[in-house]
Amino acid sequence: MPTEAPEDQYTAAPFVPERGGLAALRKAAAGCQGCPLHRAATQTVFGSGDAHARVMLVGEQPGDQEDRQGKPFVGPAGKLLDRALADAGIDPAQAYVTNAVKHFKFTQAEPKKRRIHKAPTLREMTACGPWLAAELALVEPELIVVLGATAGKALLGSSFKVTEVRGTVLEREIHGRRERLVPTVHPSSVLRADDRKTAYEGLVHDLETAARALA
Repeated sequence: MPTEAPEDQYTAAPFVPERGGLAALRKAAAGCQGCPLHRAATQTVFGSGDAHARVMLVGEQPGDQEDRQGKPFVGPAGKLLDRALADAGIDPAQAYVTNAVKHFKFTQAEPKKRRIHKAPTLREMTACGPWLAAELALVEPELIVVLGATAGKALLGSSFKVTEVRGTVLEREIHGRRERLVPTVHPSSVLRADDRKTAYEGLVHDLETAARALA
């Protein structure tokens, strides 16, 4: 009988090192085959930022630019997020940013055509959970800002609805740690909004709640 490929197990746990800091995690994550998403993606996109950050921002997954550059939040949504953080009184340089899923999931009509973002499944988010758990254990943030519905489901369960709890401070046990969280929309939704000004102001308002929680 053929042996089962690592990605068929749908867990990153065997790839997560037992010791070492963020640099060791990032190096190990580059070879992760914990789910099938690694096959089509250019590379793993691990978290980055202040290793001792008081705030960790968790998004959904890398986008096209992130997949090409190997860094989170470097595309248009990332630039908007940096501006919104600064407007809310949070220094982007003092934050740690990452995603619930570390590989870009996309559809593509033909080779060389634009790659269209596709939302990860709950199974794929769960498979990637050990990486996020390891990041939380090492960074030990005082607050997690949850960016969008997918990140919220990865951290808080499948019933999470960002519209019901955005801009509020929640306390939950996440990967064995008691955490404080402020959910808000993903910055990419602001870019897609018909009324971008109002959507942006809403994001800043939610991030101001996070700033007050850190004060």
